[in-house]
Amino acid sequence: MWVTQDGYIRHELLPNGRYDEARGSRKSAYQGNYTVEGDHIEYVDDTGFTADGDFRDGVLYHAGMILFRE
Repeated sequence: MWVTQDGYIRHELLPNGRYDEARGSRKSAYQGNYTVEGDHIEYVDDTGFTADGDFRDGVLYHAGMILFRE
């Protein structure tokens, strides 16, 4: 689980290559697939929207957000 400092956004990276993103009280706001190559992560949500991020020093930098491992 990766979480913003305020806990508002939560990314659950599941072992089957799927992710579930919660926003505030909205559980499963976004869902889709992810792949990791080295320190880079690529997301494709179920609507086809794509995003990416990078892991650096135990922190996930994704689309202008900073998420910490919980």
